[in-house]
Amino acid sequence: MKLKPFLTHEIGSLSKPSWRVKTIRGIPLGDKDIEEAINWGKLLEIEGRDKLLEILIKRRDFKKEEKEEIVYFSSLYATKLIEKTGIDLVYDGEQHRVEMYEYPIKRIKGFIFKGHVRSFDNKYYRKASFIGKPELKEFYHVKEFERISSFAKKPLKIPITGAYTLVDWSYNEYYLKDISPGENNIRKERKGGKSQFLRKMAREIIYPNLQALYQRGAKFLQIDEPAATTKRDEIPELVNTFKESIGDLKGNVFFSTHICFSKYSLLFPEIERLEGILNEVHFEYANRDTIELGVKEKKRKGYKILEKFKDNKFVVGLGVIDVHTNFIEPPELVRDRILYATKIIKDPERIFVAPDCGLRTRRWEIAFKKLRNMVEGKIMAEKEIGI
Repeated sequence: MKLKPFLTHEIGSLSKPSWRVKTIRGIPLGDKDIEEAINWGKLLEIEGRDKLLEILIKRRDFKKEEKEEIVYFSSLYATKLIEKTGIDLVYDGEQHRVEMYEYPIKRIKGFIFKGHVRSFDNKYYRKASFIGKPELKEFYHVKEFERISSFAKKPLKIPITGAYTLVDWSYNEYYLKDISPGENNIRKERKGGKSQFLRKMAREIIYPNLQALYQRGAKFLQIDEPAATTKRDEIPELVNTFKESIGDLKGNVFFSTHICFSKYSLLFPEIERLEGILNEVHFEYANRDTIELGVKEKKRKGYKILEKFKDNKFVVGLGVIDVHTNFIEPPELVRDRILYATKIIKDPERIFVAPDCGLRTRRWEIAFKKLRNMVEGKIMAEKEIGI
């Protein structure tokens, strides 16, 4: 698959509009919520937005069909927002999903939810316990893919939470049920139980979902693994789950992985076993970097891990936007980050440009400006290099 240099894409999440969040949660809408739908609808030139406004004007007591329409429009708005920034590969920012863990777990047999736990960015998710053999209730991203494909004007990339993160963020009761405290070799037994869990999830949950998306025309799929380096002795297991999850789809789809806010050096050299299986490896860089202009090492201190990619064949997913601040990166800063990466990697076709992570903690106004400047900075880098 021939792709252009410095291809731009988002990573996954955007915040959800207030009118989408409140209607799904049963909270009455206020004037500001409806104004938001009107203003963004005009800015993004959303076709058929009058239908959305006819529903929202009720303000409360929405029927099931009306809620489904609201989610549809939320997806449409978010996709058009991303397209308007000029990005090459688009998505709807998880408008169909609760979040990256609970959404898939609800659609897999063998899990029961235990309660809410706090995640790193002061958000909460419902943690589940694995109590039986995993089995798909449905292909849980197909409807989403088909819906977004119906109105997206640019190529579409679908993210899917990987097997390792789903397992690591769950309690493993089923494969540990025969282990008693104080047993000899308990660590070995626990490790073996987790390995079984990982293989099952990779082969019987993630692979079938990826396959279903491929069969319906998906060309770009992203496997998210935020838990990747939380247990350094399990990195070989992480790599194995990628192999099991992708299987014979290798070469048929452009596969990327996103691993955020981790100690990336722990992944090497083990992750290099995935050359030829994974196409792109995306890390977070901007969060570690200075905001000063320049292409010298002391200015671009957040990009040290790039040295690990000099001698392999991965496409480098280059995080150039810090998603944890409202600071709007000027195009010149994005340009310099790309130019610095090019000095190390040499080949512009091996560098894709993206934010560090999803933008769900930023307001749409901020996310839009960040992404627009990212595209402008990419264009400036191209001119500087002469491509």
